[in-house]
Amino acid sequence: MINGEKKVAEPIRWAMVGGGRGSQIGYIHRSAALRDHNFQLVAGAFDIDPVRGKEFGINLHVDPERCYPDYKTLFEEEAKREDGIEAVSIATPNGTHYEICKAALHSGLHVVCEKPLCFTTEEAKELEALAKEKNRVVGITYGYSGHQVIEQARQMIANGELGDIRIVNMQFAHGFHSEAVETANASTKWRVDPKVAGPSYVLGDLGTHPLFLSEVMLPDLKIKKLLCTRQSFVKSRAPLEDNSYTIMEYDNGAVGTLWSSCVNAGSMHGQKIRVVGSKASIEWWDEQPNQLRYEIQGKPAQILERGMDYLYPEALADDRIGGGHPEGLFEAWSNLYTRFAIAMEASDRGETIDVWYPGIEAGVEGVRWVENCVRSADNGAVWVEYQ
Repeated sequence: MINGEKKVAEPIRWAMVGGGRGSQIGYIHRSAALRDHNFQLVAGAFDIDPVRGKEFGINLHVDPERCYPDYKTLFEEEAKREDGIEAVSIATPNGTHYEICKAALHSGLHVVCEKPLCFTTEEAKELEALAKEKNRVVGITYGYSGHQVIEQARQMIANGELGDIRIVNMQFAHGFHSEAVETANASTKWRVDPKVAGPSYVLGDLGTHPLFLSEVMLPDLKIKKLLCTRQSFVKSRAPLEDNSYTIMEYDNGAVGTLWSSCVNAGSMHGQKIRVVGSKASIEWWDEQPNQLRYEIQGKPAQILERGMDYLYPEALADDRIGGGHPEGLFEAWSNLYTRFAIAMEASDRGETIDVWYPGIEAGVEGVRWVENCVRSADNGAVWVEYQ
């Protein structure tokens, strides 16, 4: 159980790039990082507007002298300090991730980066090589993977409780952008601009989340080929898609599907993953994140609840409060930030640890999957070998 006692010797001196006032994701980064005293927010470049960013940083109790106008100044000035930052989180629009992450690694910093890590597999591989060269941790915020029952699912599959894996059905399909909401919302507008968002909208923004859940649950399952079709139902979003279907074939003969959509009218969130084996199936829905549905052929369905003693110890290690009390997305992100901190401290000691977290490899794989999906869709929704 996580109870707030220290996991690292001293809090990691930490900064943020982006995540300022109006950010959709900045607050959850800060809440997750600071919750267990693993990080201490000491600096930042919070906004593209330096005056607004400084004002915001001061309101976060950051020293005004350490509220910088941009990420380059942040990295340069903090490097001069004995108490300079050791890690940075990047919570900026997609098109800036590559250059900021690269600059951070060259500055000797650990990184937590929003997805996508970058736009191309070539860029992603470059960042992966640089992270290994500098011996720095790069965490990717696939925040849903921090939910406790995801670890339970991982252990059940590893222990053979589902039998041979046959089918993986995934979706992240909400309805909040079923109209052109971006015309009145700046934080959504950039997501449908190819110059800022990259080669996809919902594939990268939504689809990579359940994709990573499948990678956590099924770490040995590898995609062999896929077919993708994508649509722009709100025509002004073209060439970026607001709906997509992807069919995958895996190296063990299993098959998978992933529905990515922001035009599923009426759906609140719609992220689900169902893994079907020869003996049983499991299903997780992020609107009921504390439950894992377990269905054995020929027996009544079971609902496994977070925090209960019948779960595997690996799942209970992420528990923050006893069973029956609901935990949510903030707790899931906090679990990941705790793992990031443990990995960062171990890296600084020149050690490796046996703990999974969404690292640079997850970032590379997310970019690679989107690239293959776009290649398939833009060539007429054809099967492509996974490259």
